[in-house]
Parts: sequence; C-alpha cells; structure tokens
Amino acid sequence: MVELLKRLAPEEGYTRSGLDGVTFMRSNRALPSTPALYEPSIVIVIQGRKTGLHGGKLYVYDARHYLVLSVPLPFTIETEASEQEPMLGLALRIDQPVVAELAMGLDDSGGSLASELEPLCSTPVDAKLADATLRLLEALSSAEEARLLGPSIMREIVFRVLVGEQGAGLRASLAQGGHFGRIARVLQRIHGDYQADLDVPTLADMASMSVPAFHVHFKAVTSSSPLQYLKTVRLHQARLLMIREGASALSASQWVGYESPSQFSREFKRLFGRSPVHETRHLKALLSMAPAVDVAS
Repeated sequence: MVELLKRLAPEEGYTRSGLDGVTFMRSNRALPSTPALYEPSIVIVIQGRKTGLHGGKLYVYDARHYLVLSVPLPFTIETEASEQEPMLGLALRIDQPVVAELAMGLDDSGGSLASELEPLCSTPVDAKLADATLRLLEALSSAEEARLLGPSIMREIVFRVLVGEQGAGLRASLAQGGHFGRIARVLQRIHGDYQADLDVPTLADMASMSVPAFHVHFKAVTSSSPLQYLKTVRLHQARLLMIREGASALSASQWVGYESPSQFSREFKRLFGRSPVHETRHLKALLSMAPAVDVAS
C-alpha cells in the first residue's frame, strides 16, 4: 500500500483523489503540534504516525490504528515523518446518509448506546478494514474503477467502522433523542452557518435543552464552551480562506463574522501562535492542496 499511495500522492500536503470525499495525505518531514479542524471523517495512516490531542487525551493513529471523528472537532496534531519514510494516509469524509442507511440495517442486538461516548477515538486496524483500504487505493489508481467501484468500497469501509469499536459513536451522532446526537446536530449547524450571529440560547433551543444543560453536554462532547467552539471554527475557516483563496486578513475576518479586525488578529494569534500574515506564510511553506493526480482510465 505504501508504494501505491506514494504514486497517488506524489506531492507533500493534501491531494484530492478522483473520488469525492477521499483525500490523500503526505508529509516528508516531521510537523510540530499544529491546531487543526477535522470534519467527520475516517483517517487511515499507511506509513508514519500522527498524534492528536483533544480534551487532555492523546490519540495515536498510524499503520496499526485508524482514527474516526464522529463529529467535527478542533484539536492539535503532531506528525512523525521523514524524507526516507514519509507519512502517507487518506481521509474519508463521513457521509451521514450512508451511515444512517447502514446503521438502520444493522442488528440491534448490541443493546442501547453507552451514555458517555468519545467524539473521536483511535482503534486497531483489523484485516477486513485493511483489505478494503487496499482495494480502495487500487480502485483510485484507475479513473474508471474509481467511478464504478470506489463508492461501494467506501461504503464497505464505513460498514467496517460501524460494526467495530468506533461504531457506537457514529450511530450516536445520528440518534435523535440522545444528548450526543443532539449536540452533533448543533455542531453541524455551527459548521454550516458559522457566519451567522449564533448565540447560546439559540443553540440550546436547537438541542432541545436548557442553557445550563446545553453547556454541560456541549463541553462533554467538545471539551469547549459553545462560544469558544464557534470562535475556533471561525478562526480555522478564516485561515483556510487566507491559505487557499489568498484572502487578506481583513476580508477573511469579515467573511467569517468578525466585526473588529483587531479582535480577530488577537484571537487568531492566541489560537495559532502567529499573526494571520505570518501563519499564512508558514502554512503555505509547509502544506499544499494538490489537484487530483491523473490516473489511467
């Protein structure tokens, strides 16, 4: 799989695959702890190692462990890699309708979901998941196979996760009645509408909770207060605008909902450790978003 992924991701950074929802990752050097914002996804590392820190807990994902985020979460990531052994991996965006359809078809014999669930967790890669991952990479090496076989293999990978140790978190994120599922819906709203003037009472009402209860359950899932989480999402989105679209700090701050440029700069530096201009230069030197690699049709 290593040589296959080296061909699919020849450049350092992120490479879009020929299949929507799959992104290849490559780093030829170690990267220090960096704030990141992951959407709900399955992250499989083929070579190298990543270590995530969230809520005071460390999550290692490498060739033997994969990571699943059942809800969108900001956390910090450290990457172990070298020129001789680059970090190679792929991220599969979780398609909620697919998860819901598969979850409905699963046997309910496992009983009710646990009351306390982890929004992210690293789990050992078993033989069936490894086999499906290899077949997905092989399919993505051909434009025709990516189009015809890729979606079904992605669906199989989601199924393998659902029936594994991390399946409970994915199912809970879809549950309408549980606290975890209600907070997951709020997080989806924040990520889809982060520019809006969202306040805590509005978000609590969306979760059908009182404001005090909402604070408690929100922090249990995200390790953050609602307003701090919203601020973090806005700052990450602003950083993406500056890196990918070349937006200025002023236009990016206004786009994500900041009214005060000075407040934006202060909060940006507090989160990322650099001013908006310096952080943009730093990340452009480290990362890239390469287009999909041409593959045989």
